[in-house]
Amino acid sequence: MPRGSESGPGAATTDPPAAEPVDLFRVAAELAADAHDRASRWDQDGGLPDSVRREVAASGLLAADLPERYGGAGLAPLALGEITARIGGECSALRGLLTVQGMVAAALLRWGTEAQRADWLPRLAGGELTAGFAATEQGAGSALGSVETRIEAPGRSDHQELVVSGHKRWVTFGAVADVFLVLGTFEGKPAAVLVDADRAGVEREPVHGQLGMRAARIAHLSFDGVRVPRRQLVAPPGLGLSHVVGTALDHGRFTVAWGCVGMAEACVEDAATHAAVRRQGGIPLGDHQLVRSLLARAAVDAAGARQLARGAAKARAAGPGHGVSETLMAKYAAASAAAEGSRAAVQVLGSAGCAPDSRAGRHFRDAKVMEIIEGAQQVSELHIAERLLRRFGAAARGTDRTAGPRRPEESP
Repeated sequence: MPRGSESGPGAATTDPPAAEPVDLFRVAAELAADAHDRASRWDQDGGLPDSVRREVAASGLLAADLPERYGGAGLAPLALGEITARIGGECSALRGLLTVQGMVAAALLRWGTEAQRADWLPRLAGGELTAGFAATEQGAGSALGSVETRIEAPGRSDHQELVVSGHKRWVTFGAVADVFLVLGTFEGKPAAVLVDADRAGVEREPVHGQLGMRAARIAHLSFDGVRVPRRQLVAPPGLGLSHVVGTALDHGRFTVAWGCVGMAEACVEDAATHAAVRRQGGIPLGDHQLVRSLLARAAVDAAGARQLARGAAKARAAGPGHGVSETLMAKYAAASAAAEGSRAAVQVLGSAGCAPDSRAGRHFRDAKVMEIIEGAQQVSELHIAERLLRRFGAAARGTDRTAGPRRPEESP
């Protein structure tokens, strides 16, 4: 069942919505409980074990929001979010596995051909394939329009093969993925293509010892003249970034937001538990006003992030293309809540928060990564402000409804 309730972090767990398949909530709870005891070891060892990936693949949680006809469970956004928060509260790498699989699946579901959906989606949902999302490059992080990876058609324009050449960095589960959704340029336009990892010319460079997400099997990739069937081009050239990758990133922001909610709530739990039972000089740690202030701020941030994430889920329930603004704001707030909440938790826990097996300490490192991936905080601020200015500017010019108090269902 999902972690937390509407009353805020640290509250008793609630039953999942009756309309959702309860078994997936149970499976997520079992995976989270297992991760609670093992995530620190995965982090220290620098990799989620293959056996765990196989367990998740068999669980039904991968791309669980896909329609049943493609092997998914048809999970509604809120159910997907609650499951992601439960797992993210224990292990960001495990949550990352769900996120990247869902990102690639979401892009294919919306922009792939029927043949592509029939071929790839059941294998992604069933866990037969582990997906990687290869967009970032050395000179193209937040500015993905600057990617230099080339997708070319050798010879005639109607050639049935494409050649992919370039370098990608920081690919989550890139060290073990079976297929990558690769962003490049084709005929001078942004394009996205599926590249099988076992094709000649694909090279992986596993990354070790990075700040956070140490168990997420991250790798840098090289594509040296990799040949793939032209049928693996996803959507026409020109739609690769704005449509295909845009959909993947939107899905990623949503699950990262909920994962951060789980992280923030877990940190409140750990800090409050420690403050309630720890005594210094015969005085409970929680009796200190400064400690209470840290706890209160962290709890309020976590509760606010949860409500924004729920709002995003409600907006996304209307279908593809809905809830983009709400998701952007939820990810921004939740990443901040996870960062500030983990910092406060480590401060309250003291030396225990710095220990190798500290959940709060691991979240502290991972949360900084959450403030960067799927759109850095500063970039998100620009996008949020741009939407605000566009909306209220149109209203002031009389090209939209008169600006005034916003209705509850509206967002910037």
